[in-house]
Amino acid sequence: MREPMRLGVLCSGGKDSLFACYRAMQEEKVACLVTLFPENPESYMFHTPNLHLVPLQAEAAGLPLVSQKSRGVEDEELGDLSRALSVASDRHGIEGVVTGALMSVYQSSRIQQICSDLDLWCFNPLWYADPDIYMEQLFSEGFRVVVSGVFSAPFDASWLGRKLDRAALSELRGYVRDYRITLTGEGGEYETLVLDAPFFQKRIVIEDAKTTYQNYRGILDVKKAHLEER
Repeated sequence: MREPMRLGVLCSGGKDSLFACYRAMQEEKVACLVTLFPENPESYMFHTPNLHLVPLQAEAAGLPLVSQKSRGVEDEELGDLSRALSVASDRHGIEGVVTGALMSVYQSSRIQQICSDLDLWCFNPLWYADPDIYMEQLFSEGFRVVVSGVFSAPFDASWLGRKLDRAALSELRGYVRDYRITLTGEGGEYETLVLDAPFFQKRIVIEDAKTTYQNYRGILDVKKAHLEER
């Protein structure tokens, strides 16, 4: 029987990357999380709302975190990611990289090229997963997820900080039908923040947050949060 492969998980703090991490844990050994912190909120490659909470998620999961700052400039982001993965390889002995990519060829193809250059495997456990099945699995597996950003009609300000549950999922299905959004937010219509997951040893509690919203665009900016026993 082969030894589990040591993997680094690209983590944005949202549902896709952390669910991909959970999937990877069922087959292999997750050695660390890897996160880029872009200065540019319009980063081409990386999720940006509430990235400052990823260290808290890493602590909750009992995993080391490799972080790399980035200016968020399109041509430079890939070099920044390559440097972060090199550090993860040297420091934690990773042999492969896990992403939460669902459909984005732009992201996945660039990450695959970086992994190839670094002689690392690249895994996309959610690639073209059925959106309805995936979203239902989030609930059934015990993920606690809130909406951290909205960037499209018809989302109003009430979605900011809203828990993703089956009632929310029912509304999202209506939006898919009437507004042609993607159910998972893969089209950039909304972003999420994971507060609890099956592999967390503690859960995240938001103490203070500020919302900003205008013209179907808004952010939940978490100002203070802490870990507590589950």
